[in-house]
Amino acid sequence: MVVRADWEDQFVEYFCARAQPLRRLAYALCGDWHTAEDLVQLTFVRLYRRWPGIRDETVDAYARRVLVNVFLTHRRARRRESLMADPPERAAAGGADPTDQLAVRRALADLAPRQRAAVVLRYLEDLPVAEVAALLEISEGTVKSQTARAIQSMRGAFDGAALTRE
Repeated sequence: MVVRADWEDQFVEYFCARAQPLRRLAYALCGDWHTAEDLVQLTFVRLYRRWPGIRDETVDAYARRVLVNVFLTHRRARRRESLMADPPERAAAGGADPTDQLAVRRALADLAPRQRAAVVLRYLEDLPVAEVAALLEISEGTVKSQTARAIQSMRGAFDGAALTRE
């Protein structure tokens, strides 16, 4: 019989509740479900090591920060990314054009890792500039300029078509 500490039970509960949302965030960052799964797995390994010392009110922000750091480290180590789009693992949400989704994924893949992280955190996770700055350990002004440059670059990839936030 395995006896677990109370904090381990809390960790298992957190994992069950947050693994899928973190996987979606990881996918938005890297553009590949298999890599996203690896990133989330590494994130939870790092969270487990520090779990007893993480405050309940900051655990989600801490988990996102760890995931972003794991993504950036993974990108630096890999230094290349396939620009070929993989077929989606699930159907697109109602009303979303799969062609547009693939174009956005390609445009995101062309961004530098920090720009991609800033765009994903700012627009897909809908985090405020201050929180994105804290997660990426950069100034708020840098978040704004990196995001603006990234959006401009993505617009260029769409031949001037405007990207809007719904």
